[in-house]
Amino acid sequence: MTSKPGPTAMTRKRPAQLPEYAVSDEAAAYIADALMEIALQFEATHFAQIRRHYQSATPTRDDNDPWQLDLFGTHPPF
Repeated sequence: MTSKPGPTAMTRKRPAQLPEYAVSDEAAAYIADALMEIALQFEATHFAQIRRHYQSATPTRDDNDPWQLDLFGTHPPF
């Protein structure tokens, strides 16, 4: 006699929540395309500023750091 397993946290399904506004599939695709186009145009226009920001936030590399592995330095041939 086998018993049916009871519900667990892994098998429970959450009720689907509808978004606050509903759009058709076609409208969702058009909106996604428009947002992507805006993002791409913004990035193309402000690329230099974005790159400067990320470069300023990146820590500088210390070439004399003894804990940094030298993967491509001069090594004796095999």
